[in-house]
Amino acid sequence: MKIVRGILFVTLLATSTGAATDPFVGKWVMDPKHSDYPVGASPKTMIIEMEATGRGVHYKSDTVFDNGQTTHAEYTADYDGNQVMVTGANRLMLPVSLKRVDSRTVVASYTKFLRVVATSRRVVSEDGRRMTITTTLKDKYGKEVTTIGVYEKQ
Repeated sequence: MKIVRGILFVTLLATSTGAATDPFVGKWVMDPKHSDYPVGASPKTMIIEMEATGRGVHYKSDTVFDNGQTTHAEYTADYDGNQVMVTGANRLMLPVSLKRVDSRTVVASYTKFLRVVATSRRVVSEDGRRMTITTTLKDKYGKEVTTIGVYEKQ
């Protein structure tokens, strides 16, 4: 019984330590004034929540656009570069893989037909209060588009 308790304690300690040291864990609210999106594409509001899951995160986001449309995305992924499916409110979305660059930087790659179609570089500030997500993708004309979302930790 003592061994089981010891293993359980170490497991809980490792999980809580991982959550405390992963700067991405928490609730993030987009700051539209400091974000940069193409005209007509900027979300009115966006909330991202991430929870620690061993070697990665459970990601959940909810977005509202000016025209009233909403999106929901959710997935659980390790920081190992392996693809996982992203689910939305009513459908599957593009698969994503996460790769940790350093303690405050993660790159998310989104694929379609085995080809990377977008990358998002997520960087948390040194004080842990701001996250900047720089996403690069190609529009329907093949032109590269970059968006910058700035989020404040709640």
